[in-house]
Amino acid sequence: MSAADQPIYGRVALIGLGLIASSMFWGMKRAGLAGEVTGYARSQETRDTARKIGLCDQVFDSAQEAVKDADLVVLCVPVGVMGAVAKDIAPALKPGATVTDVGSVKRQVIDDVSPHLPTGVHFVPAHPLAGTEHSGPESGFAELFDNRWCLLITDAETDRTAADNLARFWRGLGSNVDEMEADHHDLVLAVTSHTPHLIAYTMVGVADDLRRVSESEVIKYSASGFRDFTRIAASDPTMWRDVFLNNKDATLEILGRFTEELFALQRAIRQGDGDHLHDYFTRTRAIRRGIIEAGQDTDAPDFGRGSAS
Repeated sequence: MSAADQPIYGRVALIGLGLIASSMFWGMKRAGLAGEVTGYARSQETRDTARKIGLCDQVFDSAQEAVKDADLVVLCVPVGVMGAVAKDIAPALKPGATVTDVGSVKRQVIDDVSPHLPTGVHFVPAHPLAGTEHSGPESGFAELFDNRWCLLITDAETDRTAADNLARFWRGLGSNVDEMEADHHDLVLAVTSHTPHLIAYTMVGVADDLRRVSESEVIKYSASGFRDFTRIAASDPTMWRDVFLNNKDATLEILGRFTEELFALQRAIRQGDGDHLHDYFTRTRAIRRGIIEAGQDTDAPDFGRGSAS
């Protein structure tokens, strides 16, 4: 075996065994990125399921056991509990290990996790921009990260070797990798993910509240627009609760901008300003074309997701 074929990490520990962690495990096995993968989940049921389906080489009943001797520790838990998890595992972390995460908020996670990590343990936050509406250990699949972006959060204090190894690891999982500063990340994600999720939850909630449209009609006649709102709104409620509470400022800023745009469209509709509507929709349509041309989605029916997504 050449040096290029060697695993990047001898042992990887996954803390939390949902969609992202399970997909990471199958992706690591596909690409030979780790010598051994250990896992831990808070729920006994989840641990039992993981053992049953062969998720991780070993599943432990405590997080400290799982991270012992691990070269890479991945926090795959809701952002609201990452600080508590970091405090719990800190005494068992191997000197020189890298700790990372997969949360979609970064500044608050850094503030919560960093104080607990021992000197000599490198924290390189990460955010894979991939997912489905499904959750749990049985929902993962090796291809989840293929041609998706993973953002690494770095600054002048980041250990370059740790960051470079983590970048190689994510590329091995199929991702494109970029680096970004934490506050800028949180603003970008407020635009591209957090506020759209909030709007999707709101639209589905409006349909539920609008008693003039029965539930059976909403389900039976769901056209693609509402159907895809419901797909987004089916995402894990604990995760998204924590996202909004921990990325409050950026989300509120983008939500304010959204409200201003919505008022402008309301005015155009009320006044019959077809030119404004046409120009606006033409501009926003170009964004969609750019996403497709960048290979981040497809113009096929059902957005190319089909029934397996």
